Amino acid sequence: MVGNYSKQRLRCGVVLVGLVMSGAAAAAVEGNATLTSDYVWRGSSQSDGDPAVQAGVKLSASNGWYASAWGSGVSFRPDNGARSEFDLVAGWSGAVTPDWSVDVNLTRYVYPSATVDLDWTELNGTVTWRERAWLQVGVSDNALAGGHGGTYAQLGARLPLGEQWRIEGAVGRYWLDSAQADDYLHGQLSAIWKVHGPWELRLTAHDTDGAAKRLFPGNAGSRIEFAVQTAF
Repeated sequence: MVGNYSKQRLRCGVVLVGLVMSGAAAAAVEGNATLTSDYVWRGSSQSDGDPAVQAGVKLSASNGWYASAWGSGVSFRPDNGARSEFDLVAGWSGAVTPDWSVDVNLTRYVYPSATVDLDWTELNGTVTWRERAWLQVGVSDNALAGGHGGTYAQLGARLPLGEQWRIEGAVGRYWLDSAQADDYLHGQLSAIWKVHGPWELRLTAHDTDGAAKRLFPGNAGSRIEFAVQTAF
């Protein structure tokens, strides 16, 4: 169940959405869509190894405030009735120097068809250097809807290989309350090919440590993901 702290952050999120909408006259709308062979998030499959269709939309104001909604098909083990996930985000992003940019947001993860309460909220911050490297940190008092606190950190890098190819890699660690689960580590390495216009093909290898396998039996460990993605 979401605590008082999470409720306060949700109210902050509503305020942020209001700020975005107040600048709607100068707002830009972006969208994205993906078909993936396996929805993998922080090292664990969220679709039980099956394909998933994903799509999102983002409304950005000229002052840096934004709101977005993103959805995907999901399936968990053991089955808890969840068939879809919606991520509702409100935040601010922008450049702070010519080389550095930041993104701070509040994300609400929602699973409308689940037979148990899987919804939870996370405060996220990302610092990016020249679009080449980033550090993301996420904090929640109800991590993974488990009723305990957790902190997630990811360090990633992007290497362009000409105009059509790039390599992306990231390592993440999830620090979880010991009453919920052991901390775990995961990594991923992707090759992305820009096929035509906004269309891209992505091949990603994922791996996790043993703690992730114990926390997500059957859905963590080594796996390969292939995706077709586009932006509009």
